Amino acid sequence: MTSPGATCPECGQPGTPTGYRDPDDPLSWVCPEGHRWRATDRPGWEPWATPTAVTAPHDSSDTPTRTGPVTVDKDGRTWRIGTASDVAWLTGRTTQGLSVTTAIPPVFEAYGTFHPPAGVGFDTHERAVIDELVARTPDQPWWLGFLDTGAHDVVFPHAPRVSLYWAWPYVLVQAGPKQALSWRAGHMRGDGALPDLFFPEDRSWLVSALWDDTWTDIGASGAVLAALRRNPLVNARLVGPDEDACPPGLTRD
Repeated sequence: MTSPGATCPECGQPGTPTGYRDPDDPLSWVCPEGHRWRATDRPGWEPWATPTAVTAPHDSSDTPTRTGPVTVDKDGRTWRIGTASDVAWLTGRTTQGLSVTTAIPPVFEAYGTFHPPAGVGFDTHERAVIDELVARTPDQPWWLGFLDTGAHDVVFPHAPRVSLYWAWPYVLVQAGPKQALSWRAGHMRGDGALPDLFFPEDRSWLVSALWDDTWTDIGASGAVLAALRRNPLVNARLVGPDEDACPPGLTRD
């Protein structure tokens, strides 16, 4: 039975624990609609369901409450940190197993994987991926997600996290393709800069690399996948939604 504290106070749907929190913030919950609220079984805490609000983690009366979006500063600009509502469209919609839909929700026309081909460096490969995506995506913000493995750069280490997949914590920030190629110093797949998860604001495609995978998955239109496959620097291949996503020649860690 779902406990009252795990039931969304706005829509009544059951929630799951989320890793979106400030440092030292106790357990929070998120429902399938993206509403987020704090646990009600802790003294001084009241439920709330405003996805873009992040309140102070302590119950002290002299601790200020943040009611607007969380932002961070970098490169002389202010960037918005994402909340559970910004990834609610994919939260809980991936599948269990070895298929590409373990990383990508089964809502796209086509699916594929890519990784650097032999003799091509990460910088060249990743720039080719971004160039192909930019050429086929209307100008708009992108959401960049950096998985907090404890050993890799998340760009904004003190930013709140969102929880995805198996409650993995991501720093999610609204930026763009330039920042996707320049902000990060190395990831779990090698020396590249690409986020572990990213998608445009219109959600027309999603790129995601799972924690232990040495390749990256993508869901998009057939036209986008065809363009990626034509570029030899991208080294993309089509994958059926029920196929094992591991590319030939690679292994799972």
